[in-house]
Amino acid sequence: MGVDAEGYGFPEHQRTLARLMEDIRVLSPAGVERAAAGWDRHVGKHGLQALHDAEKAALHTIEQADRGQAWDEVRRSLFGLTESGGALISWKAEHGDIGHKAEDAAFAAALGLVATGLISEERAATLMRPMSEALPWLLPEKEPEV
Repeated sequence: MGVDAEGYGFPEHQRTLARLMEDIRVLSPAGVERAAAGWDRHVGKHGLQALHDAEKAALHTIEQADRGQAWDEVRRSLFGLTESGGALISWKAEHGDIGHKAEDAAFAAALGLVATGLISEERAATLMRPMSEALPWLLPEKEPEV
């Protein structure tokens, strides 16, 4: 695990799957709500096509780069944290529409991180933007709007 200036966590500039998974583990119910609000704000009905295009591009390039198995492992891990019988308390507390939107935001952010360097920065940002409302380090150049 990386260490920041205060002696814990990850360096501010580090955008990794490990950091995303760790932050999802400790995300509070309020954080889950911010991720869901980010989904509504940045995807909702107006951004759905752009998100689907970015997902399609990411999945295609992940398969082409032989990273499909890594993506499957990430998806399984995320599902275990957010949706399974052993889901974390904060995700259970926000189960339902809010929890599902936040989960979609988490999966999109993870996909964006797995595909980083394989897809355009714009598409990666499209995937990470909803979750960046709860985890601003995903897109430090963009201020959270929620």
